Amino acid sequence: MAAQPPAYSEEAALSLTMAVVASSPGPLLMLDGALNIIAASASFSETFEIDAATAQGRPLSTLGAGEWNAPQLRSLLDAAISGAAKIEAYEMDLRRPGERTRRLVIHAQRLVYLDLENLRLLMAVCDVTDARANEKLKDDVLQQNLVLLQEVRHRVANSLQIIASVLLQNARRTQSDETRGHLRDAHHRVMSIAALERQLSGSGDGQVELHSYFTDLCASIAASMIGDPNEISLTVTGGGGVVDARVSVSLGLIVTELVINALKHAFPEHRRGSITVDCEFRGPNWTLSVTDDGVGLPMDPADVHAGLGTSIVEALARQQQATVEIEGAHPGTRVSITHTQIALVGGDEGAEGEAAAGRPSAESGA
Repeated sequence: MAAQPPAYSEEAALSLTMAVVASSPGPLLMLDGALNIIAASASFSETFEIDAATAQGRPLSTLGAGEWNAPQLRSLLDAAISGAAKIEAYEMDLRRPGERTRRLVIHAQRLVYLDLENLRLLMAVCDVTDARANEKLKDDVLQQNLVLLQEVRHRVANSLQIIASVLLQNARRTQSDETRGHLRDAHHRVMSIAALERQLSGSGDGQVELHSYFTDLCASIAASMIGDPNEISLTVTGGGGVVDARVSVSLGLIVTELVINALKHAFPEHRRGSITVDCEFRGPNWTLSVTDDGVGLPMDPADVHAGLGTSIVEALARQQQATVEIEGAHPGTRVSITHTQIALVGGDEGAEGEAAAGRPSAESGA
């Protein structure tokens, strides 16, 4: 015949419970239905300088100098003891005379056990004062670095504009048409980076909104290359998107090269026309295009020669894992840079979305 387990008295069970609470490595209290202290852990007594022996049987609100007598805490504990709520992470400031304010996180839960008439509440306290202070210090340092970075970018933009001005002055002074063309091209490339730096100095988070960036960039190109705005217009369309600085550098240089190329070749003999820069985003996929309504592509493909600008565009497109397509716009020419990210289809219905979500988007330069 199997031996019967020994019958434990209520006093023995309560003694065991109190011993468990008292030995808890973290600050812990056991409260009764009236929020009187049944047991306190040694760590609670040490952390908050409370005598566990004299605290037993006292209301929580009378501990110390009354710093635990917080009406909102009392209301939450009453709700928890009634079973109406469970306190998972209530934060409060504990203010004691002569001591620094401490930030506490309170966890409290009603205990459900056989003795339903005697209500018990287990309350754990976590002191996060130092953790919060470290977080604030880190945030303050991050903000200071952000301000410094914005200032550096602002100064870089100013320096680039000075360099661009020197290049333009030299282009005007030189007698060589070839040298003048090279200096003007260098000027526009420098100005595209300067426009980007100004965007970054204003964004504050290293993200660039492409529509406004392209608008500023094209305005700079138009001011230096288009003598009569009524003769050739340069506009920016499309919803654009937000990308990080690394991607925007490549896209800005692509736009610069394509617009300069169109201005050089699409409108000979003071022909009137227009150039449109368009950028559309569809999730992680995007298409950047520059379209003109000029003379169009040569009829004979042998007459098409790839210059420095074309080589730069192709290299930048490869860097972004994008493709370059040149086609007739009837009239004119359209050059499209397309980045396509294809999600892998897995074995279940949600695999495609998960595959897409797991890959870097255009913002990361994929």
